[in-house]
Amino acid sequence: MRLVLLFNFLIVSCDLMSQYDTVYFKSLNPQERKIIVHKGTEPPNSGTYVDHFKTGTYCCKACGAELYNSTHKFPSSCGWPSFDGEIKDAINRKADMSFGMTRTEILCAKCGGHLGHIFEGEQLTDKNIRHCVNSISLIFIDEKE
Repeated sequence: MRLVLLFNFLIVSCDLMSQYDTVYFKSLNPQERKIIVHKGTEPPNSGTYVDHFKTGTYCCKACGAELYNSTHKFPSSCGWPSFDGEIKDAINRKADMSFGMTRTEILCAKCGGHLGHIFEGEQLTDKNIRHCVNSISLIFIDEKE
């Protein structure tokens, strides 16, 4: 029984390692890897894009895929960049049962990098949804560039 469990663990571990060893994740610094690859969360109000409201596009830090238009962004006072929509087919959703709660994790559809979580029912916008995203998972492309 132990041998089977160990074998299954090694297979899963190898799959995860190969997924995170992709070309997209090789250029990330240790802090970026902690958030994007290992599904961490940056401290509230510490990110570059919390109070950032320029016109442009927010892209995945790991692979450069376009994720959010600036029109999706809104001030939420939660400590992380908040969006009430995304670019079509840019975001994947996954059930997250960590820390004794059920949440919806959001991932870049292109590379699988961790972005943050979705929260619903807060009545912060007419769409009634908040993508709570780590700034460190994003890069911003100014519309003027």
